[in-house]
Order: sequence, then structure tokens, then C-alpha cells
Amino acid sequence: MHNLLLAKVPLTFNSRFASITTIWLFHLSSLVGIYLGYFDWFITKTPINLTLLGVLLCVQFPIDTKKKIYLTIFIFIVGMVVEWIGVHYGYIFGTYTYGPNLGPKLDGVPLLIGLNWVILTLSTAAISSRFIKNNLGKIILGALLMVGLDVFIEQVTTLLDYWTWEAGSAPLRNYFSWFLFSLFLHWCYNKLRIKGDFIFSLHLYAAQLTFFVFLYGIYKV
Repeated sequence: MHNLLLAKVPLTFNSRFASITTIWLFHLSSLVGIYLGYFDWFITKTPINLTLLGVLLCVQFPIDTKKKIYLTIFIFIVGMVVEWIGVHYGYIFGTYTYGPNLGPKLDGVPLLIGLNWVILTLSTAAISSRFIKNNLGKIILGALLMVGLDVFIEQVTTLLDYWTWEAGSAPLRNYFSWFLFSLFLHWCYNKLRIKGDFIFSLHLYAAQLTFFVFLYGIYKV
């Protein structure tokens, strides 16, 4: 009887709590370590952090249906393709090259960039869906959340050796293109009527935003 009762206790909350705690632990400890002077050590561990975020997203979002799996693969491919075009031809976002701190590359584009597109799209879509019921509003808010985070990332990307802009900083069309592609991916998300874990997604987005905002504050302000 005892085992039967335990079997009926939902584990979702505990699992979510552990995942959220892990996300904040990684991001905050990195900030503390960077502030204390261990910049290079923590930044070179970016691939580990992004991979972990991807795994936790799969478990907690969760990516557990065919529609979600297909959408995840689609977002990954779209992200890799547009980044490949950007790196090799300078179209879409502007002219830039990737550094070593995002891990292994496929013809000049880090594989983790595709994963990052997935993480950002799914998490911002889950957040916007919670606050807005109108489909167009959801799509626009989700895209704005993605661009909003990118604004802070772009301020420190050269410092982190993630990627470097030929012009020295991200051109305006980078943000405009990010917004357009984000709109498209959020439209796909809403078209498929997919739902994700709001609480987990909110913490995932907030942890990343906190990291880049504070990093900008430490090194750029």
C-alpha cells in the first residue's frame, strides 16, 4: 500500500524544481566566478551550459510528442541554415565569424547555435502564450522576447569570443532579421498548437537574461 501511494505522487514539481535550481546554479556561479577573475575558465565551458539547457528543455518543456519533435528539428535546421548563410555570405544578419567558445562547428557554424535557436524559440513561446491569448499577440511578444535577449548578448559577444562582427558591432539589420525569423518560428509554434511548461521556460529565459545583463554591466557600463 505504501508503494502504491508513492506511485501516485506526481514527480513533475520536484523534477521541475531540480531543473530550475540547476539552471540558476550554473548561471549565477558563472557570474560569481567571472567577477572573481576566472573569466576564461567559465566562458570556455559555454558548450556544457548550453547542452545542459537543451537536455533540461527536452525533459521539462517537455519535448514528448511527434509535433514537438518535428518542430524542434525544424527550428534547429532553420537556425543552422540562416546562420550558415550569414557566415558565408554576410546576408540576413550582417558579416560575422564564430569564435571557439561555442563548441564544434559544421562548416563554420557551431552546432550549439541551432540548439540555441530551439531553446530561445520554445521558451519564449511558452512565456508569451501564458500572458497573451490572441495568436498574433503571442507571436509578436515571443519574437520581441527573443530580440530583447539578443540585444544584451550582442553587447558582449566579442568579449566572450562567441562571434565577431566585421563592423565591430551588430548592425541594425541583425535585430530586424532576428525579429522576422522569430516571428516565423513563433507562427509555426502557434500553428501547431503546441504547449510548453511556462514556469520552467520563464526561469530558463530569466536566467539567461540575468547572465547577459550583469555581464554587460560588469564589462561594458
